[in-house]
Amino acid sequence: MNFLAHAYLSFNKPEILIGNLISDFVKGKKQYDYQTEIQHGIKLHRAIDNFTDEHAITKKAKEFFRPYYRLYSGPLVDIVFDHFLANDPNYFPDKTTLKNFSQKNYQIISAHINTLPENFQKIFPYMQSQDWLFNYQHKDFIKTSMNGLVKRATFISDPSMANEVFLHNYSEIEICFQHFFPELKSFASDTLTKLLNF
Repeated sequence: MNFLAHAYLSFNKPEILIGNLISDFVKGKKQYDYQTEIQHGIKLHRAIDNFTDEHAITKKAKEFFRPYYRLYSGPLVDIVFDHFLANDPNYFPDKTTLKNFSQKNYQIISAHINTLPENFQKIFPYMQSQDWLFNYQHKDFIKTSMNGLVKRATFISDPSMANEVFLHNYSEIEICFQHFFPELKSFASDTLTKLLNF
């Protein structure tokens, strides 16, 4: 899952949010440099990623992108799933709710930014100024995000097909999200409860 899903699946717990969002930027034993609840957020992020990668529904969604982007089909699905999350009234009943959620999360991160990994510190100003969490709702923003991912990829260079696949299979991918995300939310909630009570 991408930034919006990881933020949402932090269940309004600030330290969990921080760990959940920085996890990809924390390598090896560096996780132990952070307080316990931030470590729980890092572990939760990794559990969410493993659950997502192995789930039959996300494997089905990846197949739309795989002929063109192979191993990058997973990260592309992560991005488009954030789009469907942003637009799903079961999770964000209206745009004001999404906006307030986004701004609250930026405030939490901003308050801790100087203690977070350097690479995350570099991208966070763009996340905040471009309002990534809120703008996942827009198809044009998803196109930009997918283009950026493909351009950073090692063995592929043409981003144009990613957006075509997304738009052409929009309804089918949305159905995948709708079936998958409730299971992921339940898994993440159970995992966090175990981490906090360990």
